[in-house]
Formats: sequence, structure tokens, C-alpha cells
Amino acid sequence: MREKEIEKRLVAGVKNLGGKAYKWVSPGNNGVPDRIVILPGRAPVFVELKTESGRLTALQQVQISRLKDLGQDVLVLYGWEQVKDFLEECQKNGV
Repeated sequence: MREKEIEKRLVAGVKNLGGKAYKWVSPGNNGVPDRIVILPGRAPVFVELKTESGRLTALQQVQISRLKDLGQDVLVLYGWEQVKDFLEECQKNGV
């Protein structure tokens, strides 16, 4: 499955849980995660999506480290199965 399709499914799944999955575009800050997921009663989660065989670029690794150093929750999800697991976990935790 292509990354674009995985991203569409994440957005739809988050919407079904009553949340938003904002596309993150940050001019001058290439390599930021794809989406900022906001769900009721939870802190925002930055999500980078990859295909099952995808790899983070060096710049993406730097940006993710910067966000984590700031105490932010950042996930890298590989493929539809990991996205599905993330959505199921969100649903179990009262979302």
C-alpha cells in the first residue's frame, strides 16, 4: 500500500474517533512529521507515516529527535497494520 493511501486511512480513522489529523507543512522546516493527530482527551501526537519498507531520511530523524527533546509524543508508523493498531489503541483508551 502506498504512503498516500495509508495517510488517507489514518485521517479517516481519526475522524471516526472524533478527532482531527492535520497535515503539517512547516515552511523552512523540511522533514517534520506528516500529521498532527488531535483526539478528545489526549495530548497531540505527531505522526510520520511510512510504507512497510519505508525509511526515515536523516532530516526526518533530526526533526523527530528535536520534537522528542521538547517532550512531544512522536510516532513513526510503518504500513496500514501499525496505523490500525494505533487507532485501536486510541479507541481503547477512551477516545
